[in-house]
Amino acid sequence: MYHYPGLAPFMPADTYDHRVTADRTGVVVVGAGIAGVACAGELARAGIPVQVRERARVTGGRMASKRFDGRPADLGAAYLTADDPDFAEVVDRWRAAGLVRPWTDTFVAYDPDGCREVPGPVRWAAPRGLRSLVEHLAGDLRVTHDRLVMTVEPGPRVDGRAATAVVLAMPGPQAALLLDPALAAATAAVTGQRWSSALSAVLRFPARRWPDFRGAFVNGHPVLGLVCDDGDRRGDGAPVLVAHTTPEFATGHLLQPTGAGPAIEQAVRDLLGLPEPAELTHVHRWTYAKPVAGAAGTYHLDDDGIGIAGDAFGRPRVQSAWRSGRDLGRALAARLLADRG
Repeated sequence: MYHYPGLAPFMPADTYDHRVTADRTGVVVVGAGIAGVACAGELARAGIPVQVRERARVTGGRMASKRFDGRPADLGAAYLTADDPDFAEVVDRWRAAGLVRPWTDTFVAYDPDGCREVPGPVRWAAPRGLRSLVEHLAGDLRVTHDRLVMTVEPGPRVDGRAATAVVLAMPGPQAALLLDPALAAATAAVTGQRWSSALSAVLRFPARRWPDFRGAFVNGHPVLGLVCDDGDRRGDGAPVLVAHTTPEFATGHLLQPTGAGPAIEQAVRDLLGLPEPAELTHVHRWTYAKPVAGAAGTYHLDDDGIGIAGDAFGRPRVQSAWRSGRDLGRALAARLLADRG
């Protein structure tokens, strides 16, 4: 059984007071991204029965990766950084397990009038894809995939069944679709969020013919916002680039994202001066890619038993999502244990 050093391992559900949970499903966490998994992990370590429901086939959320001919490429978050000491400890454990590697502390920036280096923090990459980190963090958590939650009602109730509490670990606009308007505090919290869209494109070329760079911020471009050398990021030298578009470009292609592939490929080739077309182009749509307006604090937890977590609480970073879920899990566990006592 996996657990964090220095913390008690996950406790079985029967350690929790059956008088509280006999007619309930325990805490239901909706969303198996890093915020949801971090929250559920805190609850499990406190002995609170918890189950995670994820509508996708896999764990990971926006730390998504997809395999092409057996090789993973990151489609969502491009990397992670760590300046929070607690999150840095998590990254150290991932590193010890061989799941992350320090990638680079320098990107380049393509501006309309030229190219320059941009120093910054160490950016960490995952050889097996960032999704592998969320899977590792999930440990022995009970995660149900392909499980679409339809309604969260007062009680709280999830799809008509009572729960001890409910955590929505997803972008606010998606959470708003689930919430009964009678849950006024949670509804106000999620409708206050604002999100931007993006498309991400995996481009595999016949050979590596681009200038030496790790990642590039692209400023003032009509199509591109970020381009990463996935072969360098992954450490295998594969001739693969991953491009992320601007919100404005993505908005015009959300209904048919694959149709944007040729324009993204051509933009990357023009930017880097690549003579040959890509052998493979895969485009992924992120309707809610990045929060642009969120809320104060690191999470929401109200008297209706509804919690909300994610990177909308803070800067749009992997670290922010992890901290949000961690903090919410601890706060919710403390409340439930106090109620039991």
